[in-house]
Order: sequence, then C-alpha cells, then structure tokens
Amino acid sequence: MQTSISSSPEPAIAQPAPVKRLLSLDTLRGFDMFWIMGGEEVFHALAKTTGWAWAVLLADQFTHPDWNGFRAYDLIFPLFVFMAGVSTPFSIGSRLDKGADKAQIARKIIIRGLILVVLGVIYNNGLFVKAFEDTRFPSVLGRIGLAGMFAQLIYLYTRPRTQYIWFAGILLGYWAAMMLIPVPGCGAGVLTMECNLASYIDRQVVPGHLYKTIHDPEGLFSTIPAIGNALLGIFAGTFLRTPGKTGNQKAVQLLGAGALFVLLGWLWNFNFPINKNLWTSSFMLVTGGLSLTLLAVFYWIIDVKDIKGWTFFFTIIGMNSILIYLAGEFIDFEYAAHFFFGGLLKLSSSEVVQTVGGVLAFLAVKWVFLYFLYKKKTFLRV
Repeated sequence: MQTSISSSPEPAIAQPAPVKRLLSLDTLRGFDMFWIMGGEEVFHALAKTTGWAWAVLLADQFTHPDWNGFRAYDLIFPLFVFMAGVSTPFSIGSRLDKGADKAQIARKIIIRGLILVVLGVIYNNGLFVKAFEDTRFPSVLGRIGLAGMFAQLIYLYTRPRTQYIWFAGILLGYWAAMMLIPVPGCGAGVLTMECNLASYIDRQVVPGHLYKTIHDPEGLFSTIPAIGNALLGIFAGTFLRTPGKTGNQKAVQLLGAGALFVLLGWLWNFNFPINKNLWTSSFMLVTGGLSLTLLAVFYWIIDVKDIKGWTFFFTIIGMNSILIYLAGEFIDFEYAAHFFFGGLLKLSSSEVVQTVGGVLAFLAVKWVFLYFLYKKKTFLRV
C-alpha cells in the first residue's frame, strides 16, 4: 500500500481501502477532527475575553488534567482510534465476504500501520532535522496506526468470540501488569509519572527522546490498551453491519452499551485511576463508552432519521482528517487568516470580536482549504 493523493471521491482515513461507509461515521470523524484543528480555541478565547462562567467551564473541559482524571478534551484522541475500528468490518469484512486473500489484506494492514508511524515521526520532528537522540518517535499518528493495525489483525484472523477474549485480556492484562509488576526503585502498583511500569518500559526500550523526558503520553507500552478502543469500534461496526435489527434498535443498543462501559470505567477508576497519559483500562472503558454513545447519536440522527443537512460542514473535514492534521506543520493558516480577515477584524474595537473572530477566521481558512480539495476530489490516502 502506498501513501498517495487520490482523485477518488471516496475517502479512506480509517480503513485500508476506500469503501462506501456510513455518513454518520464520516460526520463523526469530522466533528472529532474539528476540535483537533482548533475548534476548542473558540471557548478559550471567549473565556479569556469575557470571563463568562459557562465559557470558562467549557474552556476548562478543553484542557487535559495534569495526571489522573477526565475532561471532554481527553475523548478526542480515543474517539479517532475507535472510529478506525468501526470502519473495519465495512472494508475488510466486505473483502473477506468476497473471498479475498487474508495474507494480502494483512500486508496492507501492516504497511498502513507502519506508514502512520513514519508520518507521526515526521510530524513530531520534521525530515532529518533532529539528531537521533533528540528525535521523538512516539506520536498520535503512531498510536492510531499501531492500535488500529493490531486490532484489524485480530479481526482478520480470529472469530468474534476470540476477539472478545482479546479485548478482555488486553484490559485485564494491562491492569495486572501496571499494578503487580514492580518497577526498580519504586515497587509495584505505583502510578505516578516517575514510577509507573509504562513509563519505565518506555525509558528502557523507546529510542530517542520522550515527550516529558521520563514519560511519553503516546509511549509504546501504553499503546497496548488503545488496541481495546479500536477493537470496541470493530465490535460496533460489526453490529451495525449485521442485518436483523432496525436502525432504532441498533441505536438504542449502542447507547445502552455505551452507558454500561462508562459505568464500568468509573467503577474501575477506584482501583485503576482514569488516566489518559497511561491510557489505563478504566480510561479505555470510559472513552470507549462515550465513543459508543456519540456513534449511536450520530447514527440515529443521520442514518436512521435521515437528518443530513447539517453534516456537510463536518464531512468535508472528515474526508481529509489526516491531511489537515499534518498540514498545520507546513502551511501557515494563521498567516492566511490574518491576511484575509485581519483588516476587517480591526474595524471593531471590541476585544471579544477581534479575539474570537480571529479564531473563527483561522478555522474558516482551514475549512475552505479542505473544501477546495473536496471540490478537486483530492484526498490523502494511507
């Protein structure tokens, strides 16, 4: 498989080949990516310039906790991993139904995963800019690539019952390892940044530079439970693809499953704290449950009730989500926003208008860029 710019109108962000998928999935992907590309800055700008209580509250939700805990912003990354799983039964499953060779599919899955790892390294460091010892190898794209790759290989080579065993085994195994295996100089079950097993293993085996020197939030060992988010997405995608239930029934059952996973995650939090940096099993369950909930809502509104007029804005983003994530490193969207809108915004003496308007202008320039690519039928395929 090659990384390429394609002129096909079908996007392929979270699966190894372009296929027709649920509109709700593309919309949800675009909704998720909207916050990554700067949507959260609207609330930060409002909170800074107005001091309104609701804006301050929402702005706080768009930050990460220092260590343990959960805020809305913590869901964005796991939701993307989850959606990579949801599309798998529609892409790989359809190929298997047609008798495609598993070995060939596996090669494409592995190549795609490794390409995302390489793109993540480039995103973090540029091309041949840093010395090896200063290079940060763990990355957001790398975790998406590895978690999705292993989850898809499990889907490819195992039956559903075995997939459920893998899911439970990953979460329980990660919990047991983190709580029972002693870290030299720290002991067992210590979950501080300095003294947890995941950070210790990363310090021993991950080359180059860790993001926080002694810890990396996208480290190698803590990628293991992220496979659970992708597997949960695969379960959801398989459920949506299976005939025999109405759209309403599927939406309600997804919603119920989401609530159950959130509850289990919060209960597990008492023993294994919810922690994004360590991607603890409780964090996986909470984010997985919330991902199921969002998928259920988007699926019911868009694919069941056929309310689609509002989806275009987000699908434009979802169709090129990897591209817009990477583009910010080599395109100065902020400069373009100032060039086109800076003079107009200066006509107002209001700090609120200038600050919030600047954020909206930044987002508008990015969206127009994506719309231009959409009109040209140009999409980044991995």
